[in-house]
Amino acid sequence: MPEVQHGPTMAIRIQDAVVKYGFIAVTVILFVFFAATEPAFATSQSMFSMLKFASVTAILGLGVTFTMVVGGLDLSIGSTAGLAVQLAAMTMVFYNLTGITAVVAVLLGGLGVGLLNAFLIVVCKIPDLLATLGVMFVIQGAKLIPVSGQSVSSGMVLRDGSVAPGSFTSDFLKIDRGSVGPVPLPVVIMLLLVIVSWFVLSRTTLGRLMYAVGANPEAARLAGVRVGLYRGLAYVISALFASVGGLILVSRIGQGDVNAGSSSLLEAVAVALVGTSVLGLAKPNAWGTLLGALLVGIVLTGLTMKGFQYYHQDTAKGLVLIVALLFSFTISRRKVRYTPAT
Repeated sequence: MPEVQHGPTMAIRIQDAVVKYGFIAVTVILFVFFAATEPAFATSQSMFSMLKFASVTAILGLGVTFTMVVGGLDLSIGSTAGLAVQLAAMTMVFYNLTGITAVVAVLLGGLGVGLLNAFLIVVCKIPDLLATLGVMFVIQGAKLIPVSGQSVSSGMVLRDGSVAPGSFTSDFLKIDRGSVGPVPLPVVIMLLLVIVSWFVLSRTTLGRLMYAVGANPEAARLAGVRVGLYRGLAYVISALFASVGGLILVSRIGQGDVNAGSSSLLEAVAVALVGTSVLGLAKPNAWGTLLGALLVGIVLTGLTMKGFQYYHQDTAKGLVLIVALLFSFTISRRKVRYTPAT
């Protein structure tokens, strides 16, 4: 008699459906709940504000996503965003230069950080986590030295007793305060970077090779892939994304806050990890990272409207991350395609 082919059981089909659509369902349920209980939540103004608030976290999360794709993790991404804040402020306030010059200086600074991380990891063979941890501390200290630990603002007194000659230019401030039609410019930048990241990772040879490096670097090396090149490139991309996030952040606060970016690392890593659970993909991906950032934004905006204090936010973000990790690591039958940095 011919062998009977048995398909997946009902329990397995339900499990796979929960893994594939569960996180999206959680996001929709929370959105509907807050919209039903807080009428102001679902207004277009509130939605755009939430997206604008989530843009920096999403952009930094995309940077972390690239490093996770190659099997690493960039712990310096928050401090790199903070460095961008200081560089932009110093360029305009200390040296009285234009906003365009500040943008170029920030991107060059980010490129330098990315190349430093790549050099330490690829050439010096330092494990990803340790290399980026060291760079994180270096940046956190180095960005304070030129300003003597002070935040940079217009009209501040410099170390020689003179008054800073420059100020934030109006064109630079439009990075956060401008819009394209009704859509805030940070939201446009975020969506463009998500689309570019998705295209690179999912539709190009570069992306496929980066996933191959993250899944099995030794097999990729034996297949002729230049593993070091792709690992280093991921950290350069991560630092550049951090610089873009820093540009939005500094144009939002309007000064070189010395504490800017200090909490961004944990948020960026969280949304990138959350993204692995979306649609059961079990791997870092751009759309998942965006959804993770949006979910965090929904939760924080909803809690704020309900009168919860700021100190409840970290607990809420932690619970979101735990739920996502349950989908990825506990319920899913697929192994997450992320290998810890070595």
